[in-house]
Amino acid sequence: MTEKIREEAAVDSQEILRKFDKESDYRVLKGFAAKIVSAIAITFSLFQLYTAIFGVLDAMIQRSIHVAFGFCLIFLLYPAKSDWPRDRIHPVDFILSILGAAVPLYITVFYKQLVLRAGTVTTLDYVVGAIGVLLVLEAARRVVGIPIVTIASLFIVYALIGPYIPGQLAHRGADLPTLVQHLFYTTEGIFGIPIGVSSTFIFLFILFGAYLEKTGLGQLFIDLANAIAGWASGGPAKVAVLSSGLMGTVSGSSVANVVGTGSFTIPMMKRLGYKPEFAGAVEATASTGGQLMPPIMGAAAFLMAEFTKIPYSRIIGAAAIPALLYYFGVWTGVHLEAKRLGLRGLSKEELPKFREIILERGHLIIPLIAIVYLLVTGFTPMKAALYAIFLSIISAMLRKNTRISLTDIINGLEQGARSALGVIAATACAGIIIGVVTLTGLGLKLGTSLVDLANGKLFLTLFFTMITSLILGMGVPTTANYVITSTIAAPALLMLNVPVLAAHMFAFYFGIIADVTPPVALAAFAGAGIAKANPLKTGLNASKLAIAAFLVPYIFVYNPALLLINVQPAEIIWIIITSLIGIIGVSSAVSGYLITNQNIIERLIFFLGGILLVTPGLKTDIIGAGLLVIGYLIQRSKYSKVKTVKAK
Repeated sequence: MTEKIREEAAVDSQEILRKFDKESDYRVLKGFAAKIVSAIAITFSLFQLYTAIFGVLDAMIQRSIHVAFGFCLIFLLYPAKSDWPRDRIHPVDFILSILGAAVPLYITVFYKQLVLRAGTVTTLDYVVGAIGVLLVLEAARRVVGIPIVTIASLFIVYALIGPYIPGQLAHRGADLPTLVQHLFYTTEGIFGIPIGVSSTFIFLFILFGAYLEKTGLGQLFIDLANAIAGWASGGPAKVAVLSSGLMGTVSGSSVANVVGTGSFTIPMMKRLGYKPEFAGAVEATASTGGQLMPPIMGAAAFLMAEFTKIPYSRIIGAAAIPALLYYFGVWTGVHLEAKRLGLRGLSKEELPKFREIILERGHLIIPLIAIVYLLVTGFTPMKAALYAIFLSIISAMLRKNTRISLTDIINGLEQGARSALGVIAATACAGIIIGVVTLTGLGLKLGTSLVDLANGKLFLTLFFTMITSLILGMGVPTTANYVITSTIAAPALLMLNVPVLAAHMFAFYFGIIADVTPPVALAAFAGAGIAKANPLKTGLNASKLAIAAFLVPYIFVYNPALLLINVQPAEIIWIIITSLIGIIGVSSAVSGYLITNQNIIERLIFFLGGILLVTPGLKTDIIGAGLLVIGYLIQRSKYSKVKTVKAK
């Protein structure tokens, strides 16, 4: 059954991935060049494992070596122009790969002299640093895309022309040597917190994900989701929600997740009777939500921990209820659409057996359980990921049918390094943005501007911050996305005394949801490509399914109890129950259906009732529950009349 459905996918998934996710658009080398690249990538992973086991090096040394490996591979694997050959390395790229390795290593080799000079830049320092900044922009252009490079370039221009800018965004300005020194030779710029997290936590989690892929965990998630939900109304769509959500916990890319599971789930949904635009939207929304799902959250949670100085375990705990509401909202939307269309689930003959799956491959989940346990019990993210990597290999060896060979283990090292290149380019480029912000004080200026624009009103400030985050998040991967939105948008909320975690989570949520929000909805467009659907309609459907992600951030800012801030255990259970019921109300209002079709008044009743139930508080819960009861009774009455008419 599985193979038959895969054959029905009349689209080349790899081409879709290359179109919407530049991280997959690398050369496929052969012969000696391929061996050289493999050797560099494997050495890169071994370096990261060595420092994780025996101790991280001094910050600038660890980060510069990390960037040197990354840039060397980027320029070897990603051609400068789309029409350059993909089976061999262009001489220009070969030269740039040498520069990409040598320029960051300049810091490693001359580290003591740079420290002793204490910020004084020599001519050679200046030239090397300037080349380094240009290499960062070019590496990001090749792997991540034009949007983040454009933003970083505008920030550089802003730093240089500060005195000539009118209004409160003006600053004293910086000459080129000062800017280069700040961006390249301090931990406030390119080698700042983002690349620091990439060189420790994030790389190991990406390597962990590579080994999970080698063990076949992705297919296990799809089979388990089919066994659990494939029989229900609209089963394949629910399978997409479950499998993509599970894969999203270890995947760092919404688009890659869409293509990875969507090549299987989207044809199934279309075959069952879902419209192509809806099928693509379901997969896009579920895949994007993976970036919001603990424990990994697209690796941005590590950055959030560093920026906010809040323990990592606390952040993933706070993210749990909003992520649950997000996925429950998507699930409810899918269910209501299936009921409206009268769609059945898969037959018993088409479904895999849950017991057989668990007995044959259930042990592959052990590393995921272990990493959650390690994180919750106080292990650092780096140590938790390190142990999980070894455990993923060991657990795969428990049964013959999942056992991986020595070649697979070595290939995992190579794949992990390759998969990390997008994060390295993105975080290095995001470092330029942070460097300019710290040098010019732009974060505070933009925060003040947003607050002034909103006239000091929290709701308007939240709205403007949402729009800013959606725009800044367009076409930018998760890690860089969070860096940009938290640096530019979150300060406005902090100025209005919003809790630090709530402010950062608010900006993070809307940066992520940009992946399914038109006009630049990369995940939705990738889903549309697989479904052969209209991209804009797919994006609009995805936005409707992701309604919880547009509402929940406002609610946890006004009532941080949703993030488990200052809340008792008994309250947590109550909040979860009332919020889930509230999401049913909101989702039914958006879809216009519960038991039967709703008119505008009914939709308004369900929407307001749902919002009030999701908002923590006894009064809001009572009023919200009352509205939902009224809405339900109206729906029952209408349904009974429809049945009576049909019976006659």
